[in-house]
Amino acid sequence: MSSTLDTNRLAVLVHELRSPVAALSAIADALVDGELDSAARRELARLAVQACRAIERIVADAAVASIRLERTDPLALVDDVVAAARLRGVRITVAAPERAPLVELDPTRVRQVLDNLTTNAVVHGGTGVDVSVSVRVDEALRIEVSDNGPGIAGDDLESVFEAGVRLDSQRPGAGIGLALARALVEGHRGTLTVVSTLGVGTTFTISVPLSGP
Repeated sequence: MSSTLDTNRLAVLVHELRSPVAALSAIADALVDGELDSAARRELARLAVQACRAIERIVADAAVASIRLERTDPLALVDDVVAAARLRGVRITVAAPERAPLVELDPTRVRQVLDNLTTNAVVHGGTGVDVSVSVRVDEALRIEVSDNGPGIAGDDLESVFEAGVRLDSQRPGAGIGLALARALVEGHRGTLTVVSTLGVGTTFTISVPLSGP
């Protein structure tokens, strides 16, 4: 799958740069329009630095699904993704334990995966969709992204991960995000799966080992 994505590198770059650029735009709006204390400004500045580093990484890497593992706090990572999503206007909640062990992850790539999943939920869920992110740690790190949108038909569940596949041609998208998300999770020796019920909603589950290769 990743070789197909590398062949379509330009389309992948355009697709993947949208989230960090949108985050930077939302941060700029918050700084200009909001009456913020120094702590809030520092937090926005930190999120802006993350977005800039994500852009640099996405553009500079020779392979679109390259992985660079480092010991990462998964709870802090999820909190940052949720904070950036809220700045972009996403209605999102998070459920996580108070503590979790450090995990061998590529934080930039996992953020890409979570950004794709939350953005997809909003794009395909429509106005008023609610998104939730939950974190569990047992024999693996598991992150679930759920929505209460229209759902996906059972026959289409696996095809959503195929590059270029779009289930609804009337909605924006290039059919790249979920294909790249699965490739990035598999680069962690993990899995990205989906369950869905029409009229109820959809849940994507990321599962990665607690230690890297």
